[in-house]
Amino acid sequence: MTVTGAPVLVAALVSEHDVFALRRHAKTLTQAAGLDGRDQVRLATAVSELGRDLLRPVAMTAVFGVRREPAALVTVLRWSDDREPSPESLTAVTRLLPQTRYEPAPGGTPQRGGRIEIVCPIPELAARALDIGQLRAVVDSAGPASAIDDLQAQTRDLIAALQESHAQRDELERLNDELTETNAGVMAMYAELTVEHNDVVERFSQEHELALTLQRTFLPAALPHVDGAELAVRYLPAATTAEIGGDFYEAVNTPRGLLLAVGDVVGHSLQAAMVMGELRHSLRAYAAQNHPPHVLLEHLDHLLQLHQPGWTATVCLVLVEPGNTRLHIANAGHLPPLLLNTATAPRYLTDHGPLLGLGLPQPPATEYTIEAGTRLLMITDGLIETRDSALEERLRLLAATAAAGPEEPEALCATLLDTFGTQPSDDIIVFATRLTPSRKPVETPAAPWVWVMAPETGV
Repeated sequence: MTVTGAPVLVAALVSEHDVFALRRHAKTLTQAAGLDGRDQVRLATAVSELGRDLLRPVAMTAVFGVRREPAALVTVLRWSDDREPSPESLTAVTRLLPQTRYEPAPGGTPQRGGRIEIVCPIPELAARALDIGQLRAVVDSAGPASAIDDLQAQTRDLIAALQESHAQRDELERLNDELTETNAGVMAMYAELTVEHNDVVERFSQEHELALTLQRTFLPAALPHVDGAELAVRYLPAATTAEIGGDFYEAVNTPRGLLLAVGDVVGHSLQAAMVMGELRHSLRAYAAQNHPPHVLLEHLDHLLQLHQPGWTATVCLVLVEPGNTRLHIANAGHLPPLLLNTATAPRYLTDHGPLLGLGLPQPPATEYTIEAGTRLLMITDGLIETRDSALEERLRLLAATAAAGPEEPEALCATLLDTFGTQPSDDIIVFATRLTPSRKPVETPAAPWVWVMAPETGV
């Protein structure tokens, strides 16, 4: 790219904190350069999506610069290893900002790496008053922000995007009503309204894509690497005509072992997505405090009653002890996890307590001893619930399909989505884990917990 003078900002991306900072820099620069609010959110969302997708332990460089003719803010992501952007992220960003170009290293050469260039045109009036030195001063004066500040900024952007999306949808419905009433005597007016109608449909589609991309930023950027545990997850949003939902998942190392979680905030709306983000971030914070699983659920229940009264959620927690030979299940009203191994028939671990938000006590976690190679499957109800089939029948079909499916978690997730996830009417999460004995020494827990041993019942 051709820029004026030295770059305005150069940043290295190594951690998720760097991605939050990159998003913040994009908002600051676009605002200082005179871009409107929608383009500010679009560029911030685009660099956040690509940064999270391309994040590796090896640093990637982000460069912000200004092009004079025609005036534009140009963002370039560069890397020198074999990473590649996922088609999903690249498609989402290109829809938001069409002037996005991905250039991998030339084939057949010893070079590795690639670059992505994102061009945001600067309005003519703002370009006339553009001062590169002032842009650098704005960046230099912006102090660091906390994780809570970044989360609140994302939430505000999500609110703005959904409000605009809803306004465009209402406008589309109004135009459709007018078109229905149009008769043959006003064909000229009909033609004009048709052009406007198509424009509104396109804009609504763009805003909904922005909302979904923002929603993905509330979910984990990556799954942890754990000795003896293979993890794979798939998240599939509902059809484009539906509201965004509150499904979430989490995997985090804790002092007590690997904690896996799948949850669902009851409802489909902007507020449901915001409650989901608050629950997931709070779960990570509580898990670091060495609480047993049922106590984690009670803390989340108290959080809902205190800050989000009237909202409820289902959450299933699975704690994998160090050594990967025992599981502890604490389930607050969620669909039961499915246990799979080659020695016995698949079985659902059905012990559970009340859903969150009601202020009811959660029973202690239930302990299960597992064999090497055991697979664990956790889902949200969007995968299997249908209007014309009983839930018990769909659960039995899921167990049979998973038992006959691939043992490798990534392949199992793909198979289940191909079988059950066509044209979803609700968000879908499929979270698969395969456990083998850990090679690391098993540490004795710091304090005893109270567990309840459950009988081993079949599906």
